[in-house]
Amino acid sequence: MGLNLFRAILEKESVLEAILQSLENNRVDLVLSDMAPNISGVDSIDQPASLYLVELALDFAQQTLVADGKFLVKVFQGAGFDAYLQSVKACFKQVKIRKPKASRARSKEVYILAQGFKC
Repeated sequence: MGLNLFRAILEKESVLEAILQSLENNRVDLVLSDMAPNISGVDSIDQPASLYLVELALDFAQQTLVADGKFLVKVFQGAGFDAYLQSVKACFKQVKIRKPKASRARSKEVYILAQGFKC
């Protein structure tokens, strides 16, 4: 599913509710989010937009994951990152930060791998 479609799904309450209903109260083992906003190059705009998307992904994970489920999310380090990381740690038994080898050294892009959903 394309980024814009997934973003629209998560942002539009009626579409999100339809997806949740289609699960028929079944839970998922993994929620994976590789979403990122269109980057403007202005940190004060890009970082909040990025955090908004990862917060949507975490909320979706909290609504759909099985106990001990997994969550992988792309996030950009910067303002609000530490608070977001603490939110993830509150809901999972094990949380690791990973930077892909393909990512540029100067890039703020990292992935949070969370295992053992407990919320």
